[in-house]
Amino acid sequence: MSKRFTVGAVATAAVLALTAAGLGVPASAAPTSSRTFTVVAEDGVAAETAVAAIKAAGGTVVSRSDEVGMFQVTSDRADFAAKATAAPALIGAAEQKAIGRKPKLDRVEQEHLTSATRAAAGKAAKKGAKLDPLDDRLWGLKMIGADKARKIEPGDRRVTVGVLDTGVDASNPDIAPNFNWALSRNFAPDLVDIDGPCEVASCLDPVGTDDGGHGTHVAGTIGAAANGFGLSGVAPKVSLVELKGGQDSGYFFLDPVVNALVHAGRSGIDVVNMSFYVDPWLFNCTANPADSPENQAAQRATIKAMKRALNFAHNNGVTLVGALGNSNMDLGAPRTDTSSPNYGGTAPYPRPIDNNSCWDLPVEGPHVIGVSAVGPSGKKSDFSNYGTEQISVAAPGGWFRDGFGTDTFRTDANMILSTYPKHVLQEEGSVDADGNIVAGFEESVFKQCKANGECGYYTYLQGTSMASPHAAGVAALIVSRHGKPERRGGFGMSPNLVEQHLYRTAAEHACPEPRLQQYRNEGRDETYDAYCAGGVNFNGFYGYGIVDAYAAVKTPLKPNARP
Repeated sequence: MSKRFTVGAVATAAVLALTAAGLGVPASAAPTSSRTFTVVAEDGVAAETAVAAIKAAGGTVVSRSDEVGMFQVTSDRADFAAKATAAPALIGAAEQKAIGRKPKLDRVEQEHLTSATRAAAGKAAKKGAKLDPLDDRLWGLKMIGADKARKIEPGDRRVTVGVLDTGVDASNPDIAPNFNWALSRNFAPDLVDIDGPCEVASCLDPVGTDDGGHGTHVAGTIGAAANGFGLSGVAPKVSLVELKGGQDSGYFFLDPVVNALVHAGRSGIDVVNMSFYVDPWLFNCTANPADSPENQAAQRATIKAMKRALNFAHNNGVTLVGALGNSNMDLGAPRTDTSSPNYGGTAPYPRPIDNNSCWDLPVEGPHVIGVSAVGPSGKKSDFSNYGTEQISVAAPGGWFRDGFGTDTFRTDANMILSTYPKHVLQEEGSVDADGNIVAGFEESVFKQCKANGECGYYTYLQGTSMASPHAAGVAALIVSRHGKPERRGGFGMSPNLVEQHLYRTAAEHACPEPRLQQYRNEGRDETYDAYCAGGVNFNGFYGYGIVDAYAAVKTPLKPNARP
C-alpha cells in the first residue's frame, strides 16, 4: 500500500554502495582484435538511427532484433563500448562474454563485471544467463520461480503493465529500457498543502519522474530490465507504463485514480498494479452511522466511481492486481477504523466497520486480484491483511522481523530490494548531495553506475505494496506467454483467463499449525494474532497459493479450467 502506512506497512532501509562504471577505455587507445558486443537502443529510438550511432562508434551490425531494439555488433576498436555508451541514441554496449562466476560485493570488481556483461545478460535471459548483480538479494524472485521462468518467457515487449502509483523514475537504468513513454500519463497534479511547492509551473510533474519513490520501487519489482546491471524484475522484458494517480506525499485520491483506470482501459494496457487504497477513507461505507451525511455521500460516490472504473478497465482487457493492505486484519471481519479520514479538516475518529456495506478500495472492488504478503520463510508477514473473503493469492512482500531464532532476524535482507529515485533517497537522508551513500546506510541502499556516469539507486521496502507487483509481474508473464494477437495489430489476453491461470498455477500452501498464528517472538501484541481459515486449495493466508512464475509460463493454458 502507499508510503503513508503505519509501522510495519512500508519500511525503508538503506543500501550498500556499488558502482558499475563500465569499459572506460580512452578514445586514443590503439585498435585490438575484433570483439562481439550487444548494443541496446534507447526507448523510442528508430532502428536505423541506432544503427547509424553504432557505425559512428566504430561498430558493424551483424544481426538485429528491431522489436526489442537490440543489436549484435562486432568492432576492432578498443574504445567502442565507451563511444556507444556515450551516444544519446544508445543505452550502451557490452562485450559478449560470460562472467564465469557469481559477482562479489566488491566495489572495484563489481564495477568491472557489471559493465562487461550488462547487455549480454539481457539478451541471453531466455537461455538461462546469469542474473543481474543485485539479484542474489532478491529472494522473492527465487521463491516464485521467476529466475527459472525467464528462461522460457522473460516477457513480451508488447505486454504493457500500468503502475498506478506515485510515478516512475524512468531515468533509472533498469527502468529506462522498458519504460513506455507513449502510454504513460500523470493524472495527479501536485497539491501544495501535502506535496510541498510545485516543481513545475503547471504543478503537473513530467512523465518519467517520481517524487515519492513508491511507484519506482513497485515498477522495478514488476519489470526492471535483465541487462546485467543493477537488478531485474519478475517480467524483465515487458513494457512499464506510468499511471501517476498518487500524490508525491503518498495520498491516492479518487479523481486521479479513476482517470488512470479509464486511460488504462482506453489504451489497451494489459495489467495494472494498485498498491494503495483510495484516500481519505481506509474503508468507504455507504451509510456508516459514525459519519456525517456529507461524508456518507462522499463515500458512496467513491464506491460507485471506483466500481465503474474497475469494471470499465476489466471489460476493456485490463487484469487488475491490488495489495490487500498492511493493517494486519481479516478483511472479512474488519476492526474499528481509527485512521480515517486521514486528510482534510476533520481529525480521524472511531468508525465501526460493517463488512456488508464498507469496502477497502480498490482491492475489495470488482475483478481485483487481492495479494497478501509473505516473508522469506513463507510465513504470512505480521502486517499483512488476510481473509477468505478477498484474498486471491500470496506473494513475497518482505518481512523485516522474519527468521526469529536465526541470524537473519530483523535484517534488511528480509525485505524487498528494488529501484528507487536518487533525489528521494537524498531527501530521506541516506544519500548525500554528491550522490554517495551516507555512512550507516551501506546495507540498505545500493548504487550502481554506467560508464557514462548514469547511476541507478536501489533500496529495501516491505509491505503488501511489494507483494502485489510480484503477482502483477506473473500476470504479465502469463499474457506474454499465452496471449494472442488481437484486432488492429494488438496483443493481449482476457483478464478472466489470466486470473484463472494465475490461480491454477499458484503453489498451494496449507494453513500453518496452529491455525491461530501469534507473533510474540517478533515483538507483536495480540492485535496481530491471525487465524487462517480454509483448506490447502484455498485459505485466508495464501488464497490459491503463492504465485509461481515458472509454473505459469510452463503450464499450458486450459480455458474454463477451475483453479
